[in-house]
Amino acid sequence: MPDRRRHRGPHPGDLERFAAAQLPALRLACADLGWLAARGYPPKAALQLVGDRFALDLRQRQAVARASAAPEVAAARKHRELPLGPLPELWIDGFNVLTTVEAALAGGVVLGCADGCRRDLASLHGTWREVLETCPAAALVGERLAAAGVAQVVFWLDAPVGNSGRLAKALRELAGARGLPWRVETVPSPDRVLVDAPVPVATADSAVLDRSARWVNLARAVVVAVPGAWLVDLAGA
Repeated sequence: MPDRRRHRGPHPGDLERFAAAQLPALRLACADLGWLAARGYPPKAALQLVGDRFALDLRQRQAVARASAAPEVAAARKHRELPLGPLPELWIDGFNVLTTVEAALAGGVVLGCADGCRRDLASLHGTWREVLETCPAAALVGERLAAAGVAQVVFWLDAPVGNSGRLAKALRELAGARGLPWRVETVPSPDRVLVDAPVPVATADSAVLDRSARWVNLARAVVVAVPGAWLVDLAGA
């Protein structure tokens, strides 16, 4: 069945899954999963254990998995975080940052995570599809970067993701129209590029964060200014 979504907003049932009454259990689940991770439990088995204990459905389990981290891992990520301010250059994990801002604009769930990041529950399923929030999300990112004084920006996109070329084209057109100092690259694996970046990176991808020397919490900096963004804080971050 073709993907006909025009928004990256909430899924059916999210209002009930992430209602205020559900948050205490979800936060306990997030803390328990981080505790198990710190003691070397396999991630899949740990999530099964925690999800069963708190009777979480699949989407709630996905949220807990994305929001949790072992305390020492979360602390290490925060130690390497740079404030968003004047930077000579910043490399951005394009899909990672943009989908979170799109979700915030569309009223979708945005998770407050143990490491201080903001993460969405969207899934690209191997293909990116433009939604109504795509251009506004990119524009907000541009405005925030300009206000922070970032001199040069490079967006890195996953070439294997379907329609990545279309997003690259849209970002270049926006940069040209607004005079933004952006370069957009599509590569087989942005993660490999970002972990070896000679400059700070912007991402909430855990695998990249754990191997990056310096990173910027760009999605959080943008989402915090989105009126009415639906923050589901699972970690008090």
